[in-house]
Amino acid sequence: MSFKIAIIGAGSVGFTKKLFTDILCVPEFEDIEFALTDVSEHNLAMIKAILDRIVEANKLPTKVTATTNRREALEGARYIISCVRVGGLEAYADDIRIPLKYGIDQCVGDTICAGGILYGQRNIPVILDFCRDIREVAATGAKFLNYANPMAMNTWAAIEYGKVDTVGLCHGVQHGAEQIAQVLGAKSPKELDHVCSGINHQTWFIELKLNGRSIGKDELISAFEAHPVYSKQEKLRIDVLKRFGVYSTESNGHLSEYLPWYRKRPDEIARWIDMSDWIHGETGGYLRYSTETRNWFETEYPQFLEAASKPIDPAKRSNEHASHILEALETNRVYRGHFNVKNNGVITNLPQDAIIESPGFVDRFGINMAAGITLPEACAATCMASINVQRMSVHAAIAGDIDLLKLAVLHDPLVGAVSTPEEVWQMVDEMVVAQAQWLPQYAHAVPAAKERLSKSKVKTREWAGAARRSVRSIEELRAEKAALKQAG
Repeated sequence: MSFKIAIIGAGSVGFTKKLFTDILCVPEFEDIEFALTDVSEHNLAMIKAILDRIVEANKLPTKVTATTNRREALEGARYIISCVRVGGLEAYADDIRIPLKYGIDQCVGDTICAGGILYGQRNIPVILDFCRDIREVAATGAKFLNYANPMAMNTWAAIEYGKVDTVGLCHGVQHGAEQIAQVLGAKSPKELDHVCSGINHQTWFIELKLNGRSIGKDELISAFEAHPVYSKQEKLRIDVLKRFGVYSTESNGHLSEYLPWYRKRPDEIARWIDMSDWIHGETGGYLRYSTETRNWFETEYPQFLEAASKPIDPAKRSNEHASHILEALETNRVYRGHFNVKNNGVITNLPQDAIIESPGFVDRFGINMAAGITLPEACAATCMASINVQRMSVHAAIAGDIDLLKLAVLHDPLVGAVSTPEEVWQMVDEMVVAQAQWLPQYAHAVPAAKERLSKSKVKTREWAGAARRSVRSIEELRAEKAALKQAG
């Protein structure tokens, strides 16, 4: 087979390498072309050198090109994969820093909450640019695979306004299933048959079977509470399991941001999180992790390049959906996964226009969703709160409507539990002004926002958050990795 895959945001070096090697684990795909594009020439050069080394080491005919000209990369592409972070870590730092001034303590801040909503405002205009280029220069019927957060908002915009065949992809379901299989004592995650449904980062394991035996709420609670590690790291998820009756796919830290009950009081946050790793609830944890990862990669790049000389091992193919979807579409080998698509009746008690994450099957006819799923009422209620925020956020981003943007942030569950309307109005003004270079649709609103900020009497505070860790130096990271290696 010979076709072209374009990767937008290919400068996300580690993730691009994973997608690349996964796809080349499919024997029929060795003769395809990968067209890499990014706004950073530096990152493009690094990832191209790594992928060229992989191709050379494995004696493959695969073609790899790299360009900052996005339309050139997209021209004739059958598949387009996006893993962009508009504004990079600079804008992301403001997504965490500014809400903290108003008492909003986020762990990740890339889905909803104040940070996720502003992240969506930066992404959506760019997503629509991608879609325009796809319509104009990509192959007829090209499929857009979106990995970028905020997943639901980006996918919503691409489908509803970009008019491109789009599917959103995430790995939360896979990770959650691996965790459940482990606590239940399974030898392999393949022993667990699971049905997850909901919205991205609020997907729920509504059906579980281990080797054909149904697993109920009480057994699952007992298994998690007995686990020596997860009982400490997943306290919030276990509490939600006890109250809702089903387990969430999302990490302890992520889930804490989407519900209004666990992060609204600084003195309560420590009760529900665990500081052994950022993903369990640390303030600004993913920002710290991302910063350290970037610094580490930049410093240790020669080692990453050397490691690219190893043969591709199909046994190490990851469970990221992209390669499996492409394999199913091109070879008709059926793949089952959980995909982000427009609802259209798939989940009976969520809105038709919402972007849901639910089970589907892929073959040469496309992605076919399993319809007629009804969520438990509590799960549907929490999803609905986020969907309403997502819908307003998408509409605000499309129209450049700062008043609607403020209403979206006001209706966010955690923001609403922490901040007053006056605080939300000022916070949004401050975030829009700080991020104006990535928010072209709000250019007309920036002067008035600056004027309001100059006259505002709303008090703020400089606060690191309830559970903040400092970014570690390269020397500290090296010492920690050496200690872990010695201990292991």
